[in-house]
Amino acid sequence: MTDLELRPAAPARRPRPPVPPRPRPARRTPWQALHAAVLRLDASTPAERDRAADVLRALALVAVVLGHWLVSGVVLQAGGHLAGDSPLRDRPGLAPVTWVLQPLAVFFLVGGRVSAQGYRVARARGIGYRTWLTRRLGRLLRPATAFALTWGLVWLGLVLAGTAHETIHTLMWLAYSPLWFLGVYALLIAATPLVHRAPARVAVAACLVVAALDAARVLFPDSGWADALRLLNLPAGWLVPYCLGAVWAAGGFARGRQAVALLLGGAGAMAALILWGGYPAGMAGAPGTTLSNLHPPTLALVAFGLAQSGAALLLRNPLRRAVTAPAPAGPAVHQVRATPRQFLWAAVALLNLTALTVFLWHQTAMLVTTVVPLGLGQVLPGLHTSPGAPLWTAARCGWIPVFVLVLAVLVTAVRDRDGTRAKRSNNRTIT
Repeated sequence: MTDLELRPAAPARRPRPPVPPRPRPARRTPWQALHAAVLRLDASTPAERDRAADVLRALALVAVVLGHWLVSGVVLQAGGHLAGDSPLRDRPGLAPVTWVLQPLAVFFLVGGRVSAQGYRVARARGIGYRTWLTRRLGRLLRPATAFALTWGLVWLGLVLAGTAHETIHTLMWLAYSPLWFLGVYALLIAATPLVHRAPARVAVAACLVVAALDAARVLFPDSGWADALRLLNLPAGWLVPYCLGAVWAAGGFARGRQAVALLLGGAGAMAALILWGGYPAGMAGAPGTTLSNLHPPTLALVAFGLAQSGAALLLRNPLRRAVTAPAPAGPAVHQVRATPRQFLWAAVALLNLTALTVFLWHQTAMLVTTVVPLGLGQVLPGLHTSPGAPLWTAARCGWIPVFVLVLAVLVTAVRDRDGTRAKRSNNRTIT
């Protein structure tokens, strides 16, 4: 038999004290979650970022969208097809409205500032012009290409369905109208190195080009070459506020006197050109007009852009204060509720994040809202009636909330699709 080893008995284990349950974090209400998101967005904004530029771009975007929705009419004709029309055709008294709802100069002013700053930072980091330009244009071309292909498929479907030629032309013209802006903007981005060297001189040269080509139109009214050359005004006219943005980025316009000079000088020159130069008072194109200040830009529009740029530069400090929460006077305290200024900044930031998508698809939102009721056999005032009707503008304003809702759906869908593609591209790169 084997010997058995006797082991002493194990000591009795002491019972562990009960562990108190961990308190569950209190569930935040949707309102509290919204405040927290706004606070995070405000805290993540770099202190050196000039919020005034973002506010100006957001205001310009809102004005452009509302302007297009209020002056772009789609009328159901007696033959059953659709045709474009505008209240500006028969109401010259509405011309001052275009001075508010046509802020494209502010777009190019902010764009010139952003491009000049980005180019300077790229050079400091050793990034070449070709790489910088490819990245900048890629941000424009990817969403624009997706937009153009989508409407290309719509065009193909309309043709196969036997839709009237007039209807197809109207829909395509209105849908693709935002693309001209991106084409001009891409050209100006490519010219940023030249603008960066001497922005003020380039702006003066661009003004002289527009003046010379406008003079050629007056001196040779029946020549086709003068009208063809005036197409050069398309980049030259918008190059002026773009250069002013580069001056702003270089530290110019630090004093308000320069902005006041732009505002008063531009407004005075515009008034003189309208009163004695034969230029139309409206700063937006209207069907049926012999001369448009917008397509291509005229000297009157350049003067109007100078005035707009001066006003925008004067508004920088008030706009900056409107979206910047004041620093706490005492010791730092954990903030739970966002202030109205922080909410306003969150709205501005979100609108800037979706600016290109909103700009590309806002006319599509209007067209979708217009076409769907027609498919259901409904002809509605403000959507399908003539803009010359007395109550058309009031009815149109009633449709604005519907346009906004449809645009929000489109922007969400497009951004989700673009986000999915970006994730797939990143996954391919990683693997």
